[in-house]
Amino acid sequence: MRKFSRVFMSVAMSLLLFVTGCEQQASTQAPNQTAQQPKKEATFLFDVNPETFEVFVEKEGVKESVSEPMPTRKVTNLHRDGQQVSWTYPDDQMEITLEYEGDYVQVQLKSTGADRFTWPKVSGTSYMLPLGEGKWIPSADKDWQVFLKDESLTFAESFSMRFFAVNKSKYAALFIADSVFNDTVSFTTDPAISLSFTHEFPTVNPVKSYGFRLYVTDNNPVSIAGVYKDYVMEKGEYKTLAQKASTNPNVEKLYGAPHFYLWNKTFLGANDLKWGQLKNRVEGKFLAWMTQLLMRNGEDGKESIQQLQDIQKQDYVADFQKKAILNGFNYVLRSKDFYNPQIFTQLDETTMALVNKGMAQLNEPELYELNKRLLKSVLKDAAGEVDQWGATDSTELLKKLQASGIRRAWIGLPDWTAAYMKPEFVKQADDLGYLIASYDSYHSIHKEENPDWNTAIFPDKSLYENATITKKNGEKKAGFLGEGRLLNPTLSLPSVKARMDEIMGTGIAFNSWFIDVDAAGEFHDDYTPGRTTTQEQDMEAKLARMDYIRDDKHLVIGSETGNDFASQTIAFAHGIETPVIKWADPDMRQNKTSPYYVGGYWSPAGEIPQRYAKQVPIKDVYRHVYIDPAYSLPLYKLVYNDSVITTHHWEWDSLKIKGEVGTRMLNELLYNVPPLYHIDNQAWEANKELITNHLKVWSPFHQKAVLREMTDFTILTEDRLVQRTAFGADMQVIANFSGKDFTYENQVVKAHSALVIDGKETKTFEATIE
Repeated sequence: MRKFSRVFMSVAMSLLLFVTGCEQQASTQAPNQTAQQPKKEATFLFDVNPETFEVFVEKEGVKESVSEPMPTRKVTNLHRDGQQVSWTYPDDQMEITLEYEGDYVQVQLKSTGADRFTWPKVSGTSYMLPLGEGKWIPSADKDWQVFLKDESLTFAESFSMRFFAVNKSKYAALFIADSVFNDTVSFTTDPAISLSFTHEFPTVNPVKSYGFRLYVTDNNPVSIAGVYKDYVMEKGEYKTLAQKASTNPNVEKLYGAPHFYLWNKTFLGANDLKWGQLKNRVEGKFLAWMTQLLMRNGEDGKESIQQLQDIQKQDYVADFQKKAILNGFNYVLRSKDFYNPQIFTQLDETTMALVNKGMAQLNEPELYELNKRLLKSVLKDAAGEVDQWGATDSTELLKKLQASGIRRAWIGLPDWTAAYMKPEFVKQADDLGYLIASYDSYHSIHKEENPDWNTAIFPDKSLYENATITKKNGEKKAGFLGEGRLLNPTLSLPSVKARMDEIMGTGIAFNSWFIDVDAAGEFHDDYTPGRTTTQEQDMEAKLARMDYIRDDKHLVIGSETGNDFASQTIAFAHGIETPVIKWADPDMRQNKTSPYYVGGYWSPAGEIPQRYAKQVPIKDVYRHVYIDPAYSLPLYKLVYNDSVITTHHWEWDSLKIKGEVGTRMLNELLYNVPPLYHIDNQAWEANKELITNHLKVWSPFHQKAVLREMTDFTILTEDRLVQRTAFGADMQVIANFSGKDFTYENQVVKAHSALVIDGKETKTFEATIE
């Protein structure tokens, strides 16, 4: 057997680049000059050592190792043929091929028996990674080293686009992965940050190879994103918002639209009852009937019963009693057993028509309408008109948004039951020109039904045993929060169609839809005997069900995170701009006495859950990693600004992080990101001025800028706290995150403010600093 010593291959080639300056220096171009300059050619030389798989490039006389050497391996079958080199690692059962393809090197790694393989391992002065929107990570940064120590990230989930870039002294090496399946990116931090890429070859997947395109480009985000966007366009995988709007004009309602979540899932609010008259209406047979129904609701039901009985002996109703009684009413109003002909004897014609239709024939909105009318028939003048129940946090709140000047908005409900309770609310939102959507999910399936987690309920009860995902060791994968199991998406479409047919068949006027997880890159191999499926099939099935909802039901579709494999399907996404912050930190998720505890999912009837309403600080290391503008890059926006509208994860809305509200408002302007808020009447009144002042500047700019490419991003100061973005040729934002004023083109940008330029028109926005 022939033994090979150090072998190199050198090939001169051309690479098309975007040139806009360098990573840590300010741009010197004119403010209205398009950043994506005409491409110019640059040559680089490429060398490889097969024994260690170390790859070198040389550009403009500077030679760098762009893939760190691995332990020396035995090499066989080394071939060099023109612009291709290939070899085999017999001990690792891997075949390697590198080939010059015109403006990049194609690297292909094929298993002939390996379970997994690690390549490349890279290190440099810093990294530009599409973690969420994008991050600049200096390799010697202590906070990033703490955060990334021994960290392993699933490539498909954590990387919003399928590339990573390592910055060398004069240029960057850009690795674009051929696919996102079965890949892990691992970090080491001693003495500096480096990363390695490992691919697994599962037994369920017949594809036994993975690969990269290796480019050399300037070490700045505009160049890196530009090369990647060219790649996406070459693959035919780019679809603009304008193209999406051509098939559904409602997509245009996202332009300039803030995103609001409204959490009220109750029929009655405190303002809907005349409490002084209530005890005279809830008595006798009706009180006994309420008691019988409420006994099914455990401790909450017992508390409601107790307070209904206690107010009979009082001439007042305390606030805690109101909450308990409202809980009781809202519970029985959902019951299929509420109608009792012995109790409800004086019914109007409309109510009798619903009764005569038969309980089994009523759909859910009709059942709720019947129950509301039944309760009104007993409460009489102790309750307001049925169509006004819950108006404070629904229809009246919409009127307040409209009166404040908000002409476009996306509104999300916690599930479709909230709409069933108030159909007129959904209709009013649509009439006002807003998008209104329900949250939906096909991620988890539960064996035992829970009406408060109705996305995990499916009429086909065989799915739990026959359509859930099996791990390699034979165990079933658990669902969200360890509840239930994971539904295999390749077997979900009939249930998706049945659910959507039922919901849309009620006549509820949804014009948008939000699907949890499907665009988040959470893919699974299913090892269930007889019906194994791969991560790629998992992805394709998730895209297919979103396509169905979008196309068959004509809804503006959005999903969690919005990683770019879904960019042609979705119009908007929640989670790229601020992802879920450190899910595993017990101080944030478990320790309720910690100042960092984000809050629980449960809330009193009708209120925003603490997890979304409670403002909390975050630890310094997380601020550094997730929020600090010095380390943030608009990599996703540089590629997809005019394709996918992205904002924060609903757990981390625009107001959630104490001490960072102003910084995030500036960032929303700089990156063209919709604000996201959780509101009810109380939260709106508390934050109305803050929200509307921001939207007066943000909304008109976004409405235009979202139809343009982001064409530039530049750092204007050494501390990286003054930054500029450009959209098309004449729209710019200069954001000053620092505590000092900054002069840009003879205009002063005050500390903690933004200068917004739209052609010849300029506006300023000054952030509130807490």
